[in-house]
Amino acid sequence: MNAGSQRTFLLLIIFQALHSIEEYWFSLWEVLAPARFVSGLISDDLSLGFALINSSIVAFGIWSYVVPVRRKLSYAAGLAWFWTLLEFANGVGHLLFAFSARSYFPGVYSAPLLLICSVCLAMQLSREDRVS
Repeated sequence: MNAGSQRTFLLLIIFQALHSIEEYWFSLWEVLAPARFVSGLISDDLSLGFALINSSIVAFGIWSYVVPVRRKLSYAAGLAWFWTLLEFANGVGHLLFAFSARSYFPGVYSAPLLLICSVCLAMQLSREDRVS
């Protein structure tokens, strides 16, 4: 991965952190059954379970950037593609939930950031794949 795609990847992880904060602030686990279920697997206090899960996701993103991406390890591009597709789906999902509810849905404000950044990263990674 070149320096440009590394920066975009870091930006994607930063946007995921902001997205997680928005989801927590507006209590996503109260309106989305899968979030409630997974949070309940971690703790009886759903807000705590949700915070721990999202903190783990962001921590994994930071690790992904610091270790494989920055060090240009052999699996860095594959991991970046994983994050790209995950965050694209995450952004689309939040927008679809909000549109179908015809109202605010936790995470919808930051979802466009995930979408734009994931599309930019996909374009960069595709270019790098063609060059190599």
